[in-house]
Amino acid sequence: MDTMLVPPWLEPLLNTGFFSVCRTHGDAARSECNMYCLDCNEDAFCFYCRSSKHKDHQVIQIRRSSYHDVVRVSEIQKVLDVSGVQTYVINSARVLFLNQRPQPKTGKGVSHICEICGRSLLDPFRFCSLGCKLVGIKRNGDASFTLDAKNEAVAAGRGEGISSRGVSMSSSKEEGELREGTQNDICPATPPPPPSTARRRKGIPHRAPFRS
Repeated sequence: MDTMLVPPWLEPLLNTGFFSVCRTHGDAARSECNMYCLDCNEDAFCFYCRSSKHKDHQVIQIRRSSYHDVVRVSEIQKVLDVSGVQTYVINSARVLFLNQRPQPKTGKGVSHICEICGRSLLDPFRFCSLGCKLVGIKRNGDASFTLDAKNEAVAAGRGEGISSRGVSMSSSKEEGELREGTQNDICPATPPPPPSTARRRKGIPHRAPFRS
Protein backbone atom coordinates (compact mmCIF):
# COMPACT_ATOMS: atom_id res chain seq x y z
CA MET A 1 0.00 0.00 0.00
CA ASP A 2 1.31 3.42 -0.97
CA THR A 3 2.36 5.30 2.18
CA MET A 4 1.25 8.49 0.44
CA LEU A 5 -2.34 7.26 0.81
CA VAL A 6 -2.15 5.16 4.00
CA PRO A 7 0.32 5.56 6.90
CA PRO A 8 2.23 2.37 7.82
CA TRP A 9 0.77 2.20 11.33
CA LEU A 10 -2.92 2.25 10.34
CA GLU A 11 -3.46 -1.35 9.29
CA PRO A 12 -1.65 -2.77 12.37
CA LEU A 13 -3.80 -0.46 14.52
CA LEU A 14 -7.02 -1.77 12.97
CA ASN A 15 -5.88 -5.38 13.53
CA THR A 16 -4.87 -4.83 17.16
CA GLY A 17 -6.93 -6.29 19.99
CA PHE A 18 -7.67 -3.83 22.79
CA PHE A 19 -8.97 -3.97 26.37
CA SER A 20 -7.09 -7.03 27.53
CA VAL A 21 -5.45 -6.83 30.97
CA CYS A 22 -1.82 -5.70 30.98
CA ARG A 23 0.57 -8.51 31.91
CA THR A 24 2.85 -6.13 33.79
CA HIS A 25 0.28 -4.01 35.63
CA GLY A 26 -2.59 -6.47 35.95
CA ASP A 27 -3.23 -5.64 39.61
CA ALA A 28 -3.50 -1.89 39.01
CA ALA A 29 -6.78 -0.02 38.65
CA ARG A 30 -6.17 1.19 35.07
CA SER A 31 -4.57 -1.91 33.61
CA GLU A 32 -6.68 -2.22 30.45
CA CYS A 33 -4.63 -2.12 27.26
CA ASN A 34 -6.50 0.66 25.45
CA MET A 35 -3.63 2.74 24.03
CA TYR A 36 -1.60 2.50 20.85
CA CYS A 37 1.73 4.12 19.97
CA LEU A 38 2.04 5.40 16.42
CA ASP A 39 5.83 5.63 16.72
CA CYS A 40 6.46 2.08 17.98
CA ASN A 41 3.61 0.51 15.97
CA GLU A 42 3.37 -2.53 18.25
CA ASP A 43 0.83 -4.06 20.64
CA ALA A 44 -1.69 -2.16 22.74
CA PHE A 45 -0.63 -1.12 26.23
CA CYS A 46 -2.07 0.37 29.42
CA PHE A 47 -1.91 3.76 31.13
CA TYR A 48 1.12 2.81 33.22
CA CYS A 49 3.08 1.42 30.24
CA ARG A 50 2.52 4.73 28.49
CA SER A 51 4.14 6.66 31.33
CA SER A 52 7.20 4.42 31.44
CA LYS A 53 7.79 3.46 27.79
CA HIS A 54 5.96 5.92 25.53
CA LYS A 55 6.24 9.23 27.39
CA ASP A 56 7.28 11.38 24.41
CA HIS A 57 5.60 9.33 21.66
CA GLN A 58 2.45 9.89 19.63
CA VAL A 59 -0.17 7.86 21.47
CA ILE A 60 -3.90 7.56 20.83
CA GLN A 61 -6.43 6.14 23.24
CA ILE A 62 -9.10 3.71 22.10
CA ARG A 63 -12.55 3.79 23.68
CA ARG A 64 -15.38 1.30 23.47
CA SER A 65 -19.02 1.67 22.48
CA SER A 66 -21.35 -1.34 22.54
CA TYR A 67 -18.32 -3.66 22.53
CA HIS A 68 -16.82 -1.98 19.45
CA ASP A 69 -13.63 0.09 19.37
CA VAL A 70 -13.90 3.83 18.71
CA VAL A 71 -11.50 6.76 18.71
CA ARG A 72 -12.12 10.44 19.31
CA VAL A 73 -12.14 12.51 16.14
CA SER A 74 -10.19 15.25 17.93
CA GLU A 75 -7.32 12.80 18.45
CA ILE A 76 -7.18 10.85 15.18
CA GLN A 77 -7.72 13.82 12.85
CA LYS A 78 -4.30 15.20 13.84
CA VAL A 79 -2.55 12.33 12.09
CA LEU A 80 -5.16 11.01 9.66
CA ASP A 81 -7.54 12.39 7.05
CA VAL A 82 -10.86 10.98 8.24
CA SER A 83 -13.01 12.68 5.61
CA GLY A 84 -15.75 10.45 4.23
CA VAL A 85 -16.10 8.43 7.47
CA GLN A 86 -19.35 8.62 9.45
CA THR A 87 -18.91 10.17 12.90
CA TYR A 88 -21.12 9.82 15.97
CA VAL A 89 -21.59 11.85 19.14
CA ILE A 90 -21.21 9.66 22.20
CA ASN A 91 -21.12 11.08 25.73
CA SER A 92 -20.70 14.59 24.25
CA ALA A 93 -17.59 13.57 22.27
CA ARG A 94 -17.46 13.03 18.50
CA VAL A 95 -16.01 9.62 17.66
CA LEU A 96 -15.69 7.20 14.76
CA PHE A 97 -15.42 3.41 14.64
CA LEU A 98 -12.18 1.64 13.84
CA ASN A 99 -13.73 -1.28 11.95
CA GLN A 100 -17.05 -2.26 10.42
CA ARG A 101 -19.73 -3.75 12.67
CA PRO A 102 -22.09 -6.63 11.97
CA GLN A 103 -25.61 -5.55 11.19
CA PRO A 104 -28.92 -6.95 9.93
CA LYS A 105 -29.83 -6.55 6.28
CA THR A 106 -30.39 -2.94 5.32
CA GLY A 107 -34.10 -2.14 5.11
CA LYS A 108 -35.96 -0.14 2.49
CA GLY A 109 -35.92 3.63 2.53
CA VAL A 110 -32.31 3.98 3.72
CA SER A 111 -30.78 7.08 2.16
CA HIS A 112 -27.10 6.58 2.96
CA ILE A 113 -25.07 3.38 3.13
CA CYS A 114 -21.39 2.47 3.46
CA GLU A 115 -19.81 1.84 0.05
CA ILE A 116 -17.95 -1.21 1.37
CA CYS A 117 -20.15 -3.12 3.83
CA GLY A 118 -23.58 -1.61 3.06
CA ARG A 119 -24.21 -0.46 6.61
CA SER A 120 -26.85 2.27 6.90
CA LEU A 121 -25.44 5.67 7.79
CA LEU A 122 -27.01 8.69 9.46
CA ASP A 123 -25.46 11.21 7.10
CA PRO A 124 -24.15 11.31 3.50
CA PHE A 125 -20.72 9.80 4.23
CA ARG A 126 -18.95 7.17 2.12
CA PHE A 127 -17.73 4.81 4.85
CA CYS A 128 -18.90 3.58 8.25
CA SER A 129 -15.41 3.15 9.73
CA LEU A 130 -11.69 3.61 9.20
CA GLY A 131 -11.46 -0.04 8.16
CA CYS A 132 -13.99 0.39 5.38
CA LYS A 133 -12.24 3.51 4.12
CA LEU A 134 -8.99 1.50 3.99
CA VAL A 135 -10.70 -1.16 1.87
CA GLY A 136 -12.10 1.57 -0.39
CA ILE A 137 -8.63 3.02 -0.92
CA LYS A 138 -7.22 -0.39 -1.80
CA ARG A 139 -10.01 -1.05 -4.29
CA ASN A 140 -10.38 2.30 -5.97
CA GLY A 141 -7.57 4.60 -4.88
CA ASP A 142 -9.98 7.55 -4.95
CA ALA A 143 -9.50 8.51 -1.28
CA SER A 144 -6.60 9.07 1.06
CA PHE A 145 -5.70 9.05 4.75
CA THR A 146 -2.82 11.48 4.25
CA LEU A 147 -3.24 15.00 5.58
CA ASP A 148 -2.28 17.77 3.20
CA ALA A 149 -0.70 20.96 4.47
CA LYS A 150 -4.05 22.75 4.80
CA ASN A 151 -5.70 19.94 6.74
CA GLU A 152 -2.69 19.62 9.03
CA ALA A 153 -2.97 23.27 9.97
CA VAL A 154 -6.69 22.92 10.71
CA ALA A 155 -6.18 19.77 12.78
CA ALA A 156 -3.34 21.35 14.75
CA GLY A 157 -5.63 24.15 15.84
CA ARG A 158 -8.24 21.83 17.37
CA GLY A 159 -7.71 20.60 20.90
CA GLU A 160 -4.54 19.29 22.47
CA GLY A 161 -1.82 17.15 20.95
CA ILE A 162 -2.26 13.40 20.83
CA SER A 163 0.57 12.50 23.16
CA SER A 164 -0.55 15.02 25.78
CA ARG A 165 -4.28 14.31 25.90
CA GLY A 166 -5.88 13.37 29.17
CA VAL A 167 -7.93 10.24 29.75
CA SER A 168 -11.14 11.81 31.07
CA MET A 169 -13.19 9.63 28.70
CA SER A 170 -11.46 6.46 29.85
CA SER A 171 -13.08 3.12 29.18
CA SER A 172 -12.12 1.84 32.65
CA LYS A 173 -14.69 -0.06 34.70
CA GLU A 174 -15.36 2.73 37.18
CA GLU A 175 -16.47 5.08 34.39
CA GLY A 176 -18.57 2.49 32.57
CA GLU A 177 -18.89 1.65 28.93
CA LEU A 178 -19.71 4.30 26.36
CA ARG A 179 -23.21 4.07 25.03
CA GLU A 180 -24.03 3.89 21.32
CA GLY A 181 -24.57 7.22 19.58
CA THR A 182 -28.09 7.87 18.32
CA GLN A 183 -29.85 10.54 16.34
CA ASN A 184 -30.91 12.09 19.64
CA ASP A 185 -27.25 12.51 20.58
CA ILE A 186 -26.47 14.37 17.37
CA CYS A 187 -29.51 16.62 17.07
CA PRO A 188 -30.23 19.31 19.70
CA ALA A 189 -33.04 18.62 22.10
CA THR A 190 -36.49 20.00 21.29
CA PRO A 191 -37.11 23.14 23.37
CA PRO A 192 -40.00 23.01 25.85
CA PRO A 193 -43.31 24.55 24.73
CA PRO A 194 -43.94 28.18 25.79
CA PRO A 195 -46.17 28.73 28.81
CA SER A 196 -49.88 28.89 28.02
CA THR A 197 -51.40 32.37 27.70
CA ALA A 198 -54.98 31.21 28.18
CA ARG A 199 -56.84 33.04 30.97
CA ARG A 200 -57.42 30.88 34.01
CA ARG A 201 -61.02 30.46 35.12
CA LYS A 202 -61.80 32.29 38.31
CA GLY A 203 -63.16 30.42 41.25
CA ILE A 204 -66.55 31.01 42.91
CA PRO A 205 -66.42 34.29 44.88
CA HIS A 206 -67.04 34.12 48.61
CA ARG A 207 -68.43 37.03 50.68
CA ALA A 208 -66.75 38.06 53.88
CA PRO A 209 -68.75 37.08 56.97
CA PHE A 210 -70.85 39.80 58.71
CA ARG A 211 -69.45 41.15 61.92
CA SER A 212 -71.70 40.82 64.94
